[in-house]
Amino acid sequence: MPLRIHLKPFERLIINGAALRNGERSTNLLIENTCKFLRESEIIPESGADTACKRLCVTLQLIYLADHPIEADDLLVRQSMEILRSMPTSAPYLVAIQDELAAKQYHRALKIGRELVAYERSLMERLGGATNAA
Repeated sequence: MPLRIHLKPFERLIINGAALRNGERSTNLLIENTCKFLRESEIIPESGADTACKRLCVTLQLIYLADHPIEADDLLVRQSMEILRSMPTSAPYLVAIQDELAAKQYHRALKIGRELVAYERSLMERLGGATNAA
């Protein structure tokens, strides 16, 4: 089943490792076969990975786009352990990510990684609010 992607003016898209940028008008693309792609809005740049969960997402992006390079496994385990030590309630997200990777569902693992980033952000906001209230 084809996938329709709407791109905003000048929006970027990575398809199978090729970086594309839309022109000055909105456009629709129809992807008719299986490929790996990330929209600009889904990408966390390495320079923007300022939290442990965002760094884990950058690693997941690498795993997804680069056909799961073996060297990324060790980094992912170390990052997961760091997150688990500082945020034990993240365990369900980390287990779900590992389950998706084991099933070779890399895009799903990346989606759960973004959910983990949102969870991390909500915890930081609550912690910040509790600090400000004190």
